[in-house]
Amino acid sequence: MELRVHGASGASAEQVLNRPNVEQVAGDRSGGFYRPRTGYPGTRGPGGVVLEAYRWSELPSGTAVRTLSLVFLLPFMLCNVAFWMRPTSSDAWALTVKGLCRVLALTLTALYVLAVAGVALDLVAWKCMSSPQCLAERSWLSWLGGRPVGLRLAVLALVPAAAVGLVWWLGARPERMFASFRVPPTVTGVHQLTAVGQWDAAPLVGRLRAIHVAAAFGTLDAVLLTARVNLGASPTTVTLSVLTCAVLATCVVLVCAHPLIDQPGTGRIDRTTRVLRTLACGLTAVVLAVLAADPARPPTGVGLPGYGDMVARLFLAQTVLLLVLWLVVPLSRRGGGPPLRAVGTPVFGAVATGLAVAFSAELVYRMADFLDRDVGTGEQSATGPPLTYKWAIFAFFLAVVAAATVAAVVAVTSRPARWQAAGAAVARDYPDAPPEAGRRLREVETVMARARFTERLVPLAITYAWLAGFGMATSAVGMFELEPGATLEQWFGFPAGLVRFGLRFGSWVIFGLILALVLGGIFAYRTAEFRRYVGVLWDLGTFWPRAAHPFAPPCYAERAVPELSRRIAWLTGQGHRVLLTGHSHGSVLLAATVLQLPPGAGDRVALLTYGSPLRRLYSRWFPAYVGDEVLREVGERIGWRWLNLWRDTDPIGGWMFSPHRPGEPPTVYGPAGTVDRRLRDPSDVVIPPDDSVPPPIVGHWPGEFDPRFAKAVRELADRLRRTA
Repeated sequence: MELRVHGASGASAEQVLNRPNVEQVAGDRSGGFYRPRTGYPGTRGPGGVVLEAYRWSELPSGTAVRTLSLVFLLPFMLCNVAFWMRPTSSDAWALTVKGLCRVLALTLTALYVLAVAGVALDLVAWKCMSSPQCLAERSWLSWLGGRPVGLRLAVLALVPAAAVGLVWWLGARPERMFASFRVPPTVTGVHQLTAVGQWDAAPLVGRLRAIHVAAAFGTLDAVLLTARVNLGASPTTVTLSVLTCAVLATCVVLVCAHPLIDQPGTGRIDRTTRVLRTLACGLTAVVLAVLAADPARPPTGVGLPGYGDMVARLFLAQTVLLLVLWLVVPLSRRGGGPPLRAVGTPVFGAVATGLAVAFSAELVYRMADFLDRDVGTGEQSATGPPLTYKWAIFAFFLAVVAAATVAAVVAVTSRPARWQAAGAAVARDYPDAPPEAGRRLREVETVMARARFTERLVPLAITYAWLAGFGMATSAVGMFELEPGATLEQWFGFPAGLVRFGLRFGSWVIFGLILALVLGGIFAYRTAEFRRYVGVLWDLGTFWPRAAHPFAPPCYAERAVPELSRRIAWLTGQGHRVLLTGHSHGSVLLAATVLQLPPGAGDRVALLTYGSPLRRLYSRWFPAYVGDEVLREVGERIGWRWLNLWRDTDPIGGWMFSPHRPGEPPTVYGPAGTVDRRLRDPSDVVIPPDDSVPPPIVGHWPGEFDPRFAKAVRELADRLRRTA
């Protein structure tokens, strides 16, 4: 039996099986097993194998609500991915990296609350409702305009409170569909990838969720109490401020208490986190009641007192956390390998934080632009956004320009080496090509050269990470009440008009990015072909569990891997011999599944991977979970009945153990040297006699239609039969 698992492309069961008529034999709509419908011709594959496909593409997305929630929870998801990129180590340095990642995730929750509070409390309740011009012809705001300031803040504080409830609901609601697939912790190997389906345990996520909810309400209380204390402290407000600081400090301590947070099962820590969450919610209710009963006070200043400084200090804290990560992560790395394999955590942490800052700044900036009416974007006005957000948007503009410049420089400087290597590969692959195939040869050479650009993405990611961190640090200038245009013109001679253009351009770029993600999420849900390009981000990001940020989308691997393992164990228990074929990210799921098969099941299993990113991407970015030792254990579990097909035109997949070409000796000894099979792509550059066009360039697309794929299936099927 051949069990096919598709990659991060959202392929249908008909496409995976390459059969027009299929039927579901197990699973459900989100993740199910399909076979060619009985009674139709072509129900068997190469070598007489019985065809079956596992379709999991609905697990990461599924409904429109879940797909759109992935867009808004993207920074949280990337923060979780950064958590799993840490180097492999069990010493104090590794625990430090773990704690830093979780504290950074906690700051993202605080930034989310501050952004919504900036709209509701700073722009609307404080600035707009104190301006008759802003309230004019806005009945939806004017009804609260003449009320006391405390009452206005208390009423509109319900908006960020509702926003906290929204992400709480989005993060908790979809996990119920995976709950029945959770299995007891039965790690069957020494490597951490063997526990892939057991990572996203309910106790850990529930504890982190309770802590983040408490931190979110504590942040809201801090905003309200800071404004009230600046207007005049009282024993009540001082007491509430001390309690709020205690709640926030307890949250930071708990996310760093790894033995307590990570322990399996329920116990005292669960009661502690639930009590903390309840106290934080009750404290918020008391703060709102105190503000609502506060006598009227005329607003002073140009903004909510203390709000801009709080945002700037949070940006500084995130910058410090990222800098410490850059220093600590290399110290925690063990073993050899390139040093760049240890920077995934700070790089993705910076990308996640930079996106969160950009999204937050754009939210406040767009709302301020709406309230300002005819005042141009970037101009100073009474209802304008805090200066910290202006500096953040301008820093984002500079980061985009600098990153684009660096990308262009890398593309140009690496072009000769990439084209030279591609030209040499094409010359070896097609030594007897006729002169009329020159144009086709150049096309193949171009595709190969572009595919080699993947190796250049690491320095580009590092460059953007540093620029994002620098931008967050410079955003703290806003706490000194310095306008970007006037300040940069006075200090560095930057024309103020150019700075305002940077603000407008950066703001619209962020808005365009958010709009593109929203539209991408909608079309990825509605259009299967569009998911091939956009859905890759969701499929790869939600593969990793919520061990840092609990508001991120749930990890679908906690269902997919146990479901695959259960199905394979049942098939082998019935006497079947199973050939697993995985394309792209499907090969990652199958590698984790092989490591979780029950004893004896691997003796009846073989593995065929194609377009696999295990070595090329996962080994580089996730060194603690995918490495040479892990890949060798996968081969040993199935008796080295493993073939990996790869192409030079593939920008994602690659070789597993040895990059040798057909006819050349492998670069490794033993059975690992027999795994990799390089495929010439395209199969030829001339038009075959039975066609009108030359064979297509496959690249990273699935290749079940390729005769060489069928040959590999027949070879592994024969090896399984001989084993039996």
